[in-house]
Amino acid sequence: MDLEDKVIIVTGAGSGIGEALARRFAEESPAGLVLADLNKTAVERVAKGIGAVGKHTDVSDPDANRKLIEETEGRFGPIDLFCANAGIGFAGDEQTDPSEWDRMWKVNLMSHVHAAKHLIPGWVARGEGYFLSTASAAGLLTNLKAAQYSVTKHAAVAFAEWLSITYGDAGIKVSCLCPMGVNTPFVQSASEFEDLLGPHLIEPEAVADAVVDGLADERFLILPHPDVERFFQNRANDYDRWIRGMRKLQRSVFPE
Repeated sequence: MDLEDKVIIVTGAGSGIGEALARRFAEESPAGLVLADLNKTAVERVAKGIGAVGKHTDVSDPDANRKLIEETEGRFGPIDLFCANAGIGFAGDEQTDPSEWDRMWKVNLMSHVHAAKHLIPGWVARGEGYFLSTASAAGLLTNLKAAQYSVTKHAAVAFAEWLSITYGDAGIKVSCLCPMGVNTPFVQSASEFEDLLGPHLIEPEAVADAVVDGLADERFLILPHPDVERFFQNRANDYDRWIRGMRKLQRSVFPE
C-alpha cells in the first residue's frame, strides 16, 4: 500500500508505537490522518504537531469506535487504512481479578472486532481497505508472567488472520504487527521485565519504519525484530522443546 493520499486512522496514537506510526505516516502525505487515544491531552499534542486530527476515544466502547469511523469518513471520505494499535498490559496470572481480564479483552481484542464491524461492509462494497492490527511477539510466542496479555494478544493475531482469510479475496488487506521489546512508556513502566526485554529494545521509530515497509509489501506478519521469526519457527518445528526452553528462560529471568 502506498500511503500517499490515503485516509488513515491510528488508535493508541498518544504515545509509544502509535505516536511513532502517526508521525511516520504524516511524512507520506496522507489525504487525512486521524489519531485516537484515551488520553485526550496526549493525542491532541501529537495531532497538533503533525497537522492531524486528534480524537479522544475509548476503543473498548463499541459506540466510540462507530463514532470515530463515521466522523472520519464524514470529514475525509472512505477510510483506506485502519491501525488498531491501542493496547494495555502487562503482568498477571490465573489469580488476577476477572475484571482485569475483561478490561484487557475489551482493549486488546474487542476494539479490533468493533472497528472491523463498521469497516468491513464498506470495504467489501468498495473492493479495498487495509486493516493493521498491532498485536505483539507475545501473540506469536508468549509473555512470561503475563497471562492475560499473552492470551489477548494471541487472540488479536487470530482475529487478524481470520480477517485476512475471510475477506482477502474481496480485496481487503490485513497486516499484523508483532514487535518484541520497544522503548515505550508501556514497557518502561514494567520494570519486572527489564532483564527479559532489555537486550531486545528498539525505538518506536524503527517499528514505524518496519510498518511502512510491511504495508508497502502487503505482508501479513510485520516483525520489526528478526529474532521473532526464528523463535516462531522453532516453536512450530518442535513445540515441546520450545516449551521446555521457555520454562528454562523463566527460571533464569524470574528465579523463585
